[in-house]
Amino acid sequence: MRLSWSQAFAWRMRRQLLEPVGSESVEGVVRRLGAIQAQLDTAAELAIRTRRQRSRSGEVARALADGRIIKTFAFRGATHLMTPEDGGVYLALRAASRMWELPSWQSYYSLAPSDWPFLREVVREALADGPLTLEQLGAAITARPMFRHLTFVFDGNPWTLMKAFAWQGDLSFGPGQGRRTTFQRLDGNPRWAGVPELEEAGMRAVEAYFAAYGPATPDHVQYWLGEGLGAGRKRIQAWIASFGERLVAVDIEGKPAFVLREHLEDLAASSPTTAIRLLPGYDQWVLGPGTADPHIVPRARRALVSRQASIVIDGGVVSGTWTLTHDHVTVDWFAEGGPPPKKGLADEVERLATILDLPLQLSVETA
Repeated sequence: MRLSWSQAFAWRMRRQLLEPVGSESVEGVVRRLGAIQAQLDTAAELAIRTRRQRSRSGEVARALADGRIIKTFAFRGATHLMTPEDGGVYLALRAASRMWELPSWQSYYSLAPSDWPFLREVVREALADGPLTLEQLGAAITARPMFRHLTFVFDGNPWTLMKAFAWQGDLSFGPGQGRRTTFQRLDGNPRWAGVPELEEAGMRAVEAYFAAYGPATPDHVQYWLGEGLGAGRKRIQAWIASFGERLVAVDIEGKPAFVLREHLEDLAASSPTTAIRLLPGYDQWVLGPGTADPHIVPRARRALVSRQASIVIDGGVVSGTWTLTHDHVTVDWFAEGGPPPKKGLADEVERLATILDLPLQLSVETA
């Protein structure tokens, strides 16, 4: 089957609830995308709300408080929002290399691989009565004579150690206490499905990727599921191969890609869209396939997008950036994209005003 990039992007926008905008719950949006980058709370909330026909401020925080979504360390060691039902899938991939067994880890932390089961038990016991701040958790760990030597970690940079507990499903971020971070047990969430076996996790992760980010190449899958994670290229390629005839090859303007067979008919029927969307920096629209994909992010603009610029997409292609200052939205439209679609931009800014509950004015400049 031969497709155009505009067809492929139209189908992907529909899968990612961008055109048409979806009616999923907060956790439904997160589940559809697999994970949502959560370095900035405001950006994560906008990434979700812009994919919902109706939304309210603070709904992401409420979903976190209710346990309908979780916040933990995942892709590339950054914080992400995931559902408790599916989060363990990605944590299994992250922990696959068992980095705490590396000689460098053993030397730095003075921990043998055999020490980790007890250390993890200490962490879970410390969090049994509720969330703790990083300082409180560190105090509970180092109160044990066996782990007193880890005081230097908590006096310095404890985040890498915390990530290892998160990757193994022992904890996730808890409710904030002002500017202080807390952690809580994951298994205290009745929705938490645990960390599945690696082979099951790999197959589920690959399937979810093609469902949200297809049509995709094996390199796309490797980028999202392998770069900065521990599963490794050989494993990921084997998982892809295991789908056999369930993955169908398509030709997108001369470039081979794959899509799940059950999505082929819908993809073939897709018509290009001219929908304009204003998305926050580090939105999954670009993080999923990667900013190095020149069909989505023009090569000359990759550095800008990689620096967390808020983006404007036109039919799926990053065609500008935008900033919000008080009640004013300024769009810097990329000159290579042709004349800016002022009505489409105005309509999207009006939608953004509804989301943010602000009266917004628009100005468009050429970058």
